[in-house]
Amino acid sequence: MYSMRQQTMEWKDKIRIEAFLSKVKIGHLGLSDDGFPYVIPLNFTWHNGFIYFHGASEGRKIDIMAKNQQACFTVCEELGTMSNPVPAKTDTAYMSVMVFGKTERVEDLAEATAAMQSMLDKYVPGYYSNKLPSTHIEKYRSSLGSKTAVFKIVPETVTAKKNELNENTRFFPGRTALSDMDT
Repeated sequence: MYSMRQQTMEWKDKIRIEAFLSKVKIGHLGLSDDGFPYVIPLNFTWHNGFIYFHGASEGRKIDIMAKNQQACFTVCEELGTMSNPVPAKTDTAYMSVMVFGKTERVEDLAEATAAMQSMLDKYVPGYYSNKLPSTHIEKYRSSLGSKTAVFKIVPETVTAKKNELNENTRFFPGRTALSDMDT
């Protein structure tokens, strides 16, 4: 595994990393399809130390994971743009987390149900008055007739990076390099 080149930007606070993984809505699942990259944006949940996601029980993603369980899951959030009269010093503030590990299909019904409940709690908190019944996981079929499958990524390495926002240089419409040079 590579070490982070800009170590001053490395983010090591495990509690904040887990909180970040719990709130970000979209993640990108990176797989390798016979040497070719395949990245899929998807909904997910960070639950009990794993990334969980679901989808159809058949298709390209399933075929790739059956051949190669290695995965990279990336989430990020843009915090603002920082302007500078020197174009090369214009920068973006962000937080990002990369989870490297292996994908596994979740076969245990109780674990799959808990993961799906965690997703509902994340994306539509308070919407349902009752917890998700496990029979829903067992019986649900997509509009194409495919059974839903639940997967998890078992983390081997988690890296995080943060580029703090400097409020003094935050870009806003109307701000110009000329006005920044006058100050």
